[in-house]
Amino acid sequence: MTIFKGTGVYGAIAAGKIAVFKRTQMPVKRDKIKNPVAEVARFETAKKEAVSRLRELHKKALKEVGEANAQIFEIHMMMVDDEDFNEAVTEMIQSQCVNAEYAVSVTADNFAEMFTAMEDAYMQARAADVRDVSNRIITCLKSDDSLAPQITEQVIICADDLAPSETVSLDKDKVLGFVTAHGSYNSHTAILARNMSIPAIIGVGDAFLSQIRDGDVAIADGFNGEFVLHPDKEALARAERRQAEELEKKELLQKLKGKDNITLDGRKIQVYANIGSLDHIGAVLLNDAGGIGLFRSEFLYLENDDYPSEEEQFKVYKRVLESMPAKKVIIRTMDIGADKQADYFHLDREENPALGLRAIRLCLTRPEVFKTQLRALYRASAFGKLGIMFPMITSVSELKAALAICDQVKRELIFTGKKYATDVELGIMIETPAAALISDRLAPLVDFFSIGTNDLTQYTLACDRQNPHLEAFCDTHHEAILRLISLSAQNAHAHGAWIGICGELAADMTLTETFLRMGIDELSVSPSFILKLRDTIRQIDLSLPPKHL
Repeated sequence: MTIFKGTGVYGAIAAGKIAVFKRTQMPVKRDKIKNPVAEVARFETAKKEAVSRLRELHKKALKEVGEANAQIFEIHMMMVDDEDFNEAVTEMIQSQCVNAEYAVSVTADNFAEMFTAMEDAYMQARAADVRDVSNRIITCLKSDDSLAPQITEQVIICADDLAPSETVSLDKDKVLGFVTAHGSYNSHTAILARNMSIPAIIGVGDAFLSQIRDGDVAIADGFNGEFVLHPDKEALARAERRQAEELEKKELLQKLKGKDNITLDGRKIQVYANIGSLDHIGAVLLNDAGGIGLFRSEFLYLENDDYPSEEEQFKVYKRVLESMPAKKVIIRTMDIGADKQADYFHLDREENPALGLRAIRLCLTRPEVFKTQLRALYRASAFGKLGIMFPMITSVSELKAALAICDQVKRELIFTGKKYATDVELGIMIETPAAALISDRLAPLVDFFSIGTNDLTQYTLACDRQNPHLEAFCDTHHEAILRLISLSAQNAHAHGAWIGICGELAADMTLTETFLRMGIDELSVSPSFILKLRDTIRQIDLSLPPKHL
């Protein structure tokens, strides 16, 4: 048994025989031609044929992955007619008297290198699209009928990489999954795989290509990115159990997909997802979350060697909002400090970092860093339904200071002519007893509360949640914690604010009914808990006497 590690782009498991996809090699030679005019005409004919084939793929994609994801082939059609690309090809044919295949190949290499050199990961991934389009034109020039792998039985397809057109051309009924040596999480192929619900792993590396053979048995685990070649009986049994669990989950998804989360007595509850980076958006969409209740922005700071710029942050926030069209996305401002340290912040060593300079305290003491993030957030708000949430609020003065900086940022954006949405919701995390106890004074200043039960438990019980020796004393069901949550809910509603829970307790389904009876409007959990939580909510009847409180 040999295990190769890559990146899972769709959370599911496939087990079975593999088929090694070896792309038909299309060697492109440089040939001298005598009639450049005729060669350009030949290039134009090939382009029309390429567009025709792409149009057929677009129709297939519409049926299988929906309009949004089928757009890639509309983009490819536009790329075929790209003015700069076509001028470069035509100029090479005319000036150097070379064959069209060679001119297309060289031009595509130049354009692909240009995209690869860009800093933005999404733009880097566009290099694969350029090569896919150019290969299609070349196949048309060579009168080749297909770029797609041909398969006759259910298999896990293994390849160096797969182009979007190859992915969509696959017969879904015969594809158990696919594994590639290369590829990008941001590539259209990866996006299509997620939306086609095909277990997929990318970036396994070249080494696995030399060890696989057609007909070998393997497991592709899209959850942890592991490709297991020649698995033993125990590994296969584990995979079968996981597949059974996933089948049950899919059946539940089909039952709930697109439906509101309404209790038996008619109360609607929002169920959102907690995520820590862009990589998790696929899981949010897969589990049909109503929105994102907590997007932890600190990963932008923890993964960098210096403060992320406004532009860097704007691109990330814009992408998460565009990925959740018409759905609410709540982004928490940076919660740096305590257990989340970035060296370039040069924070002093603290005896009690959980009680130290962190979260909103750090933001208010470094207003320029805070303003940079807020400018990026407000600019991104023009592309979706944004909520901004401040962590670790303990006083009215802190909240007013944060809101004043928001007003200043909005004035600056207006002055510089940058657009932002005027309906951005502002909220705070209730994660200290102080915030809960003065929630009647905080609620009039915001649109929503979100209970961070992890820290609320820590600060209420004086229990360090990082200390494994205190687990027996860290009672998450402690009456004091439940009372603080209930008080916050009462005060939120009394002042027209809505309230949610985004801490780990939101996924504790022994407390779901208790929270709903308190008046909690929204529960935000890790994507893997969404379906079970939604199913639980739909079985609760709040008109009946409570089972426990």
